Amino acid sequence: MKKSYLILLSALTGLLLVAAWPESGFPGLLFIAFLPLLFMEEAIAVKQKTYSGWAPFLFALPGMLLWNALDTYWIYNSTAVGGIVAIALNSLFMAFVIQIYHLIRKNVFRFKGGYWILPVAWMAFEYLHLNWSLNWPWLNIGNGFSMYPRWIQWYEYTGTFGGTLWVFVVNLLLFTALRSLFSGRKGYNPLWIVAMALLVFAVPVFLSHRMYHAYEEREDPLDILVIQPNNDPYTEQYGLSPDEVLSNVYDLIDTHGDSLVDFIVLPESVIQEGSLFERKLTESRSVRSLLDYMSQYPQTAICIGASTYKRFLPGETLTSTARLVPNADWYYDAYNTVFYMDNISEIQLYHKSKLTPGVEVMPLIEYLPFIEHLALDLGGTVGSLGIDRERKPFYNTLHEVSVAPCICYESIFGEFLSGFVRNGAEAIFVMTNDGWWKDTPGYRQHASYARLRAIEMRRSIARSANTGTSCFINQRGDVIKATPYWERTAIRHTINANDRITFYAQHGDYIARVAVLTFLIMLLASVARGIVMRSGK
Repeated sequence: MKKSYLILLSALTGLLLVAAWPESGFPGLLFIAFLPLLFMEEAIAVKQKTYSGWAPFLFALPGMLLWNALDTYWIYNSTAVGGIVAIALNSLFMAFVIQIYHLIRKNVFRFKGGYWILPVAWMAFEYLHLNWSLNWPWLNIGNGFSMYPRWIQWYEYTGTFGGTLWVFVVNLLLFTALRSLFSGRKGYNPLWIVAMALLVFAVPVFLSHRMYHAYEEREDPLDILVIQPNNDPYTEQYGLSPDEVLSNVYDLIDTHGDSLVDFIVLPESVIQEGSLFERKLTESRSVRSLLDYMSQYPQTAICIGASTYKRFLPGETLTSTARLVPNADWYYDAYNTVFYMDNISEIQLYHKSKLTPGVEVMPLIEYLPFIEHLALDLGGTVGSLGIDRERKPFYNTLHEVSVAPCICYESIFGEFLSGFVRNGAEAIFVMTNDGWWKDTPGYRQHASYARLRAIEMRRSIARSANTGTSCFINQRGDVIKATPYWERTAIRHTINANDRITFYAQHGDYIARVAVLTFLIMLLASVARGIVMRSGK
């Protein structure tokens, strides 16, 4: 096959993935999106002596670049360098998965089958992408169904990796049928294989619709007011004084709320006071203002984002993210923080723990501390931030309910969020900015991914975005009420708390862990076989 045809096959996979992706794509295309890539790799395998050893990687790269560039170009709006790096690296990683898949097929299976290695390798990659310091799981395949919650109610058992596996199984069945048809070889009847593929697609959709219509939320109402301040992150959010920011917030609360509201939810990074040290919170002008204001609402709690700092005391163990104060002899940590305040208990804090690579955390900082100075400045606190090691929900004594604070990027990490649920969270508050990406698919994709978490955990979600999409999501993943883009407003709704632990919340990404183990075994077998083959020459 001509090299130009291989590039076209790769590009076709990329374009199909783009056409399938939220928020305007149709996810049914995912079930055929990898067919061109599979045929591309097969063509290289058939005439392996014609191509270089890195041919699968090189020919897969154009398709992966197309997918990443067309579906995540909006990163460029927040950081040009970061956007280019994210798109390039993710494309390289994905193409490398195809290369590894090809090598395992070659060394272990001698190109006689072994196609099932692709979903195993891809899920291992996705799991890595959720759990290392270069994490960027935005394009994990299972996320592609976020706008179609009626198809994936069974995510409460499998998480998004169930979706990834589903997509690849259908692709492989169709590939097997087409390969048999094109080759003319005797074997399984292609029509039977196509019928099996249709069944594998249809049965989960049918069962999901049954689950969707059968699911009923237990009545345990919480009256929530979500605030969308709509401060421009490029001008207002970090330029307005804390007093001005809070004054705007108070106006929205007074206009849209009353004393019957149970929780007020605001976005991340609302309070930018400059020296908000956690050991001296009550000395903060903003904190005192909030406490005084909330005394008007004795039954109400508030969750609000802030940039905070912790000064290390003499002799206290320093973290890898601790910073030395210039011209001083003491260290501090910086955090992306959420405050929980009510009129009964002490202030509770949560620090964002899944940090945005390159902005809030520099990868490998534990081993390469000098790269800290390369962090991108997107306002607020930059450089490598401190994190919380425990997923501890906020507890409301008055209503006897626990809620999970989820800050921005954390909302795309299912297994991570399940830690809050196992620790008692009965509802989820997502607090984000989303204004960095401007009016692009970025903020809409981000909002849609929260619907996956609602299904996985069977938790109602209140989502507050500085601007973007603030909304309420029920336990079936339906968006009940949402704000327009770029509007200073607030929305109010009653959601239900839920204390049932789903199978996925209890067990996390177990499908991915099986895939990782299988992949490592096959990779070792491939390496060993490769060594034996070379030594035998």
